[in-house]
Amino acid sequence: MGKLLAVLVVTAFVAYPQASMESRIREVLAVQVAAWNRGDIPTFVKTYAPKCTFVGSEVIHGRDAVLARYRKRYPTPAAMGHLTFGSIAAQQLSPTTAIAYGTWHLERSSNGGGPVGGIFSLVFESINGSWLIVLDHTS
Repeated sequence: MGKLLAVLVVTAFVAYPQASMESRIREVLAVQVAAWNRGDIPTFVKTYAPKCTFVGSEVIHGRDAVLARYRKRYPTPAAMGHLTFGSIAAQQLSPTTAIAYGTWHLERSSNGGGPVGGIFSLVFESINGSWLIVLDHTS
């Protein structure tokens, strides 16, 4: 019985950081959705680390370059549309590194380019107590 109790205590202790990490990453993604849907690209991009990399139709390095890319590709509220994420999963790889992946969808009118969506995978790093995106691969 003592061994079973020890296993349960260790399991609960190990599972807690995973749950905490996943909830914190989901919070980051919720910040992104809220910022995007109010047209606030700078706040959306603050979820990226200063030395991040974005991989999409091109490879971009640095938060400022990612911000410039989003502003160029989505210059109007109609082009931005309404963002939703789905099928989100996250996994902690180390005490300071995690991955998340899921689907994204922009609901847009025809004058905004019509609906579009795809998949994403993100590498997060815990930097000064905040989980920030260091690598974004979106297609």
